[in-house]
Amino acid sequence: MTSDQPEHYQDEVTAGPGGAMTDEVGVITGDLTVATARRPDGTAEVQVQYTRAAEWYTLTGSPCPVPPDGLKALHQAVLGAIRTGGGAQAPG
Repeated sequence: MTSDQPEHYQDEVTAGPGGAMTDEVGVITGDLTVATARRPDGTAEVQVQYTRAAEWYTLTGSPCPVPPDGLKALHQAVLGAIRTGGGAQAPG
């Protein structure tokens, strides 16, 4: 990956009870697609959508700091939080 390409991860996940909390529409549940991208300022933006839908929503708490173990670890943590539910938000 070159320095002019932003680091980005995207995966599908089924939300657990309580789903994922978004800024725009509140909690969303079911089969979701989660995208985590490094922003130019070094923070991470986490967005979520109903899988195969057109609209993307901001996961509450995003943008958030990238942890020392990197963006991939943050993305995996977000996926885990959404799987377990409880109104998952971006860590911050």
